[in-house]
Amino acid sequence: MASVSAPAQTAPAPTAPLQRGIVKMVLSGCAIIVRGQPRGGPPPERQINLSNIRAGAMARRAAQGQPDTKDTPDEPWAFQAREFLRKKLIGKEVCFTVEIKTALGREYGMVYLGKDTTGENIAESLVNEGLATVRREGIRGNNPEQARLCDLEDQAKSSKKGLWSEGGGTHTIRDLKYTIENPRNFVDSLHQKPINAIIEHVRDGSVVRALLLPDYYLVTVMLSGIKCPTFKREADGTETPEPFAAEAKFFTESRLLQRDVQIILESCPNQIILGTILHPNGNITELLLKEGFARCVDWSMAVYTQGAEKLRAAERSAKERKVRIWKDYVAPTANLDQKDRQFVAKVMQVVNADAMVVKLNSGEYKTIHLSSIRPPRIEGEEKNKDKDKRFRPLYDIPYMFEAREFLRKKLIGKKVNVTVDYIRAATGPGEGTPAFPERTCATVTIGGINIAEALVSKGLATVIRYRQDDDQRSSHYDELLAAEARAIKNGKGLHSKKEVPIHRVADISGETQKAKQFLPFLQRAGRSEAVVEYVFSGSRLKLYMPKETCLITFLLAGIECPRSSRNLPGGMQVAEPFSDEAMLFTKELVLQREVEVEVESMDKAGNFIGWLHIEGVNLSVALVENALSKVHFTAERHADRGKKRPVYVTEITDNLHFYTQDVETGGQLESLMETMRAEIAAQPPVEGSYSARRGDYCIAKVSRVEKVESPAKVHVFYIDYGNREVVSSTRLAAIPPAFSIRTLPAQATEYTFAFIQVPQDEDARADVVDCVVRDIQNSQCLLNVEYSGATCPHVTIQFGDTKDDVGLGLVKEGLVMVDIRKEKHLQKMVTEYLNSQESAKSARLNIWRYGDFRADDADEFGYSR
Repeated sequence: MASVSAPAQTAPAPTAPLQRGIVKMVLSGCAIIVRGQPRGGPPPERQINLSNIRAGAMARRAAQGQPDTKDTPDEPWAFQAREFLRKKLIGKEVCFTVEIKTALGREYGMVYLGKDTTGENIAESLVNEGLATVRREGIRGNNPEQARLCDLEDQAKSSKKGLWSEGGGTHTIRDLKYTIENPRNFVDSLHQKPINAIIEHVRDGSVVRALLLPDYYLVTVMLSGIKCPTFKREADGTETPEPFAAEAKFFTESRLLQRDVQIILESCPNQIILGTILHPNGNITELLLKEGFARCVDWSMAVYTQGAEKLRAAERSAKERKVRIWKDYVAPTANLDQKDRQFVAKVMQVVNADAMVVKLNSGEYKTIHLSSIRPPRIEGEEKNKDKDKRFRPLYDIPYMFEAREFLRKKLIGKKVNVTVDYIRAATGPGEGTPAFPERTCATVTIGGINIAEALVSKGLATVIRYRQDDDQRSSHYDELLAAEARAIKNGKGLHSKKEVPIHRVADISGETQKAKQFLPFLQRAGRSEAVVEYVFSGSRLKLYMPKETCLITFLLAGIECPRSSRNLPGGMQVAEPFSDEAMLFTKELVLQREVEVEVESMDKAGNFIGWLHIEGVNLSVALVENALSKVHFTAERHADRGKKRPVYVTEITDNLHFYTQDVETGGQLESLMETMRAEIAAQPPVEGSYSARRGDYCIAKVSRVEKVESPAKVHVFYIDYGNREVVSSTRLAAIPPAFSIRTLPAQATEYTFAFIQVPQDEDARADVVDCVVRDIQNSQCLLNVEYSGATCPHVTIQFGDTKDDVGLGLVKEGLVMVDIRKEKHLQKMVTEYLNSQESAKSARLNIWRYGDFRADDADEFGYSR
């Protein structure tokens, strides 16, 4: 700025009163701006020019829009004079007298540092340092102050100080750079290191003009992460301040204007340089927020290097105190009690990828939406591309299934901390937009991990962008934005350039034909892993089978559960008593949890029937134990599973299957046989009167006709012992009705060994069968059903006296190989069998006497299983 000096005095002024103020700004070596004390707003200010001296003019930039004008450089020692005063006066109290006031209103006078004229005379100090010259024209000889200035100037000349030094002072002229050709490269080249600077101008509370040292770049810097009220320029050129704009500007001016600071230049989007100003007394960005002079802005918050959470905390403090721009602020959760804002709850269900149903300590269920995130979605055109296909969001929207599974595996059945951020009001349907009910949006954490942030960081959700004045957002919004930026950078999930995952999930619920085709696979699989997707009632579920990638409807076997209300063609079916309680029990225990199921059969509608286990609990049993269902007669088939029961081994076949009788029903069988013998003795059948037909039950002991070759050759199966025989029809007779299998079912039950593969070699197989016949035929043993098979159950059987496992003994002797099962609950036994097999192989026992022969049974040797 050009320097100013006092014009020649035209008339002596009366003794000027002493006035006080605080130095706001130093314009040049001989001009300062002094302000008063603030009272209810920015204080008045005035420019004071130093009388009787002249300092060099500061550099001035050419007027914008006037191509004829040029930049004016510093005069020699002008910047040094300004700096001398700046360091001495900025923010300090001074007293001054106004000696002359020109017609244009410019004021000239004497300025003293301190509260009275005993303080340092600023003009004298400048002259003494050789940084200003004395205007000797018009000086009155009888004025001692003017005479002292002349003496000080003479001393400075003789000492060759400042302006009076040799060389003309060209080295004191700054090379000011008003523009930067590539601001982004300039900012990046500094690597966010603090740079020394002087704040030359404050445009508003959050935008300043700074002189970067030592290279004298003059740059405009916007404070990262915040925005203060501004001054709007009207059409006529005038400026209208927004509420608190002037106060915010004064707040920044009074602390930073012409102060020595350090600036971290953080980013440069759209030619706007963003930075943080560091002052020994604090961070102005945080102070502006804390005092309610600024609000956080999302677009620049991401580049703030001093911790975005500090800015949010400062803004939150101002909001809570309702200061300045927040004087009318109402918190999004203002109407909620503290217990409703923060609470611990148990996650019961995950809804798509941004919501969950939780159970409060009170037993109430509540749907919680994750704040400020949007789950994967599909555009309208894609959605409508295949109109014939039923749209299933969970499987048809890319990454929706992955997002749901991430939440399900991490949260289901776990306790989480919920902090409600805002309540999104219900919205009515609009053009192209559906209606939404009221939503409770919250931040959910488990083990200190923000679930929404974890979801976004994996690219399984995106962050919602808000209007700047929309306060309904996550309390950890900046962490969400940072997580999304990381996901984009690393190409995770939705931001990946790879092909999107496709989930081809067949829904065979109610598809009878498909279910029939699928049934044998599920039966042979034994226990299969599944995820419970939906609970229709206490005993009716929808399961997702991950291995088979299909959805099935599953009915619990062995129980009759109260039916829930249902829409039927004839109207609504009324719910049976306790149906809701049963459904709630099942939901709480298994919904969206990983379970194991055993499919036994299917009904006419294509629904599979079987047993469901979760963490060792049989759901059918659990419902009965809690008096929420009745036992169905089919439960007897499963009753003996997992319980060792005494049996009598009656027959062993050549393929190592065997038949047993239950010891508990042996007395009934003996009684029946005695009664039958007595009746036959009293009324013997006529020899040859019986004509055998396949499938008939007849007397030959008690047998079933399996095949009729001729009257002399009838194949019979003894249903109480398991053995077979070819007899003449003359030895057979019809079974009396009183002794049919309805009176007492067939007592011989077929089983085979679990975890065992019978050798293919005939001699080796004969050795195994002979060994088993010697060990257990016609003896009492303990039997346990391990898993279902295609023709009969697979069991482990123990000797009645020693309780040793018969099958394990065969493996230890090297007589059989191990059949590996993959069901989780069987792994302990499989491991034991495999260890025994390794021992037999090492000892070269029986089938292993030539080593591991299975190595030659590979595909490349022409072997195929």
